[in-house]
Amino acid sequence: MKKLINAAENLVREALEGMQAAHADRIRVSLEPFYAVRRDAPIAGKVGLVSGGGSGHEPMHCGYVGHGMLDAACPGQIFTSPTPDQIVEASQAVNGGAGVLHIVKNYTGDMMNFELAAEMLRAEGLAVETVVVDDDVAVEDSRYTAGRRGVGLTVLMEKLLGAAAEERATVPDLKRLGGLIRASGRSMGMALTPCTVPQHGKPSFALADDEMELGIGIHGEPGRRRAKLASADDVTTMLMEPILGDLPFRSGEDVLLFVNGMGATPLIELYVVYRKAAQIASQYGLRVTRNLIGTYITSLEMAGCSITLLRLNEQLSKLWDAPADTPALRWGYRH
Repeated sequence: MKKLINAAENLVREALEGMQAAHADRIRVSLEPFYAVRRDAPIAGKVGLVSGGGSGHEPMHCGYVGHGMLDAACPGQIFTSPTPDQIVEASQAVNGGAGVLHIVKNYTGDMMNFELAAEMLRAEGLAVETVVVDDDVAVEDSRYTAGRRGVGLTVLMEKLLGAAAEERATVPDLKRLGGLIRASGRSMGMALTPCTVPQHGKPSFALADDEMELGIGIHGEPGRRRAKLASADDVTTMLMEPILGDLPFRSGEDVLLFVNGMGATPLIELYVVYRKAAQIASQYGLRVTRNLIGTYITSLEMAGCSITLLRLNEQLSKLWDAPADTPALRWGYRH
């Protein structure tokens, strides 16, 4: 195992200390317990948006704390859910009097701990609701989930709901909007290599030099099936067809196409994948009016990619274009 770490048990803490040093103009970091909040939190009259999950997926989630996205994020240990006390304290730290919305990926530990935290917060009189992300078409069930896993759509959800929260949407409004986004997006990923969790010191699964894994999860889980290596165009087709067939998407619709690197895939390869994915979308009669290409939700150093397709309407397009100012995602202007 070759990694730029000091001691595995200190990795998350030291990474958070680095984020604080690098982005003190945007975030504040708590080390007891671990969470990051936007510098100006809490904001009176604004719903606090909170998400989180295991570390190892950077820049998600802490990288998306700031104007136009999350108010707080709770990082667990590597590929391990955050604890209820993290979620409770982060939610309290961003409570501006308008309630809190939790964005939760559909993994058993995340679901259980966020629900427990929500119950504790409601007992204190705080209005809390939850939006679940479960966009992975590769599996219906896995050892991590009851139902589909939450993957690439999580980033888009945090951006879109973050923009709506900046416009002072209420908790019920955000929950409804989250339901629309959840129903409108699908994802699937693949891996060329496994990843190595520092605490374990060995790859999460084994792949021969001429093999790839289709339908992997973001915790290094094996996928739907193993196959021989194929060209970028063939791999893209293998990912796009299940996505397009699952919703299903309809000719004439506007979509956002998100091609994401899993941690060790160079951007030049992601653009090759995007090229083919956009061609396939066009062949289906879809109009790709928004896109995102880059490394935004990872599985440590895994080589591979995921594709997410989100059906758009006028409201979602407007929210996507709204300004964001976070450590990992920034565009537009704000004053």
